[in-house]
Amino acid sequence: MPKPQYLIFLDRDGTLIRHIPYLSDPEQVELLDGVKEGLSALKAQGHLLFLHTNQSGIGRGYFSMQQAIDCNNKMLDLLDFETSPFEEICIAPEHPNETLIYRKPSAKFALEMAQKYQKKLEQIIYIGDAPSDLLTARKAGGTAIGVNTGDGPLRKKLKAQNLHQIFPVFDSFEEAVHYLLTNA
Repeated sequence: MPKPQYLIFLDRDGTLIRHIPYLSDPEQVELLDGVKEGLSALKAQGHLLFLHTNQSGIGRGYFSMQQAIDCNNKMLDLLDFETSPFEEICIAPEHPNETLIYRKPSAKFALEMAQKYQKKLEQIIYIGDAPSDLLTARKAGGTAIGVNTGDGPLRKKLKAQNLHQIFPVFDSFEEAVHYLLTNA
């Protein structure tokens, strides 16, 4: 029996690339260790990958949507895949004080993709470095895997919100992918 194909949503800053607050300069984009290999392994297993990134710097007026796209494009250049590994990309530009549309922990993007790609909600998986990434998966009816590679220790943030026993957290993207591939 073939393994099910999952919709895997990935955070950008602190998960795939080094976290820099309000990143807007493509020259500062730096892949984290093991990201290219991890994405390759997920694609090789037939999973559909999506990029879902909160970019409140747009809503705050710090940088433009085009600058966020330019940073994404630099990341894609560094990944050096023949084609983009992502089926679709969602840049959520909302300021945290605005009504959430696509800003995580809104599950709108995940739910739209599950419907578009005709997948069950249980086939949604989020990988991210912030509680909002993990809560997005939970709101969508999927599962989440945390990585302790971003802006501050994720385990401590989850403990402060009494969420530390709900989500598995790994110290690297490689470890998270390995866990996903052996347990999904």
